[in-house]
Amino acid sequence: MTRYRYYTATTLDGFLADDSDSLDWLFKQHIDEDGPGNTTAFLSDVGVQIMGSTTYLWVLEHERAWLPEIPTVVFTHRDLEPANEHVSFVSGTPADHRGAIESLADGRDVWVMGGGGLAAEFAEAGMLNEVMVSIAPVMLGSGKPLFGGAFDLELQECERNGDFVIARHRVVGPLNVA
Repeated sequence: MTRYRYYTATTLDGFLADDSDSLDWLFKQHIDEDGPGNTTAFLSDVGVQIMGSTTYLWVLEHERAWLPEIPTVVFTHRDLEPANEHVSFVSGTPADHRGAIESLADGRDVWVMGGGGLAAEFAEAGMLNEVMVSIAPVMLGSGKPLFGGAFDLELQECERNGDFVIARHRVVGPLNVA
């Protein structure tokens, strides 16, 4: 069964990037590449990667290695060029593309890479099973938020890797406050 997993890193105050889309805070942190929550182990279960156009453009400019050689679907309204034969572009809602995404995943997991607004759209469509976040010991005060919606999560696992707390959560559903 295909799982939709939001796997990302955040600051302690809940930002993915600063106001200028910089991840300098992330690259200053120590992490054991073979430790808990490592990307290599995570990717072994992933069949397709999902991201928004801002994340895609950042990856192309700064960390092309973050664009794995697997199907990559970029949600955008922009006219962009694919970095390789694995990249495709779509517009609309996640639900509009569920069948195609799951076909690309071929029974494996879907990595919702970012950003936080796109991850929330997947959650709102009932298409987000897990949030796995590496929390860094830094606070930016402002920036691009980790998530763009109100949802209940259930902590499944918590470990330490270098400077990071690695927390894996099950998405319970929309936050209902009485």
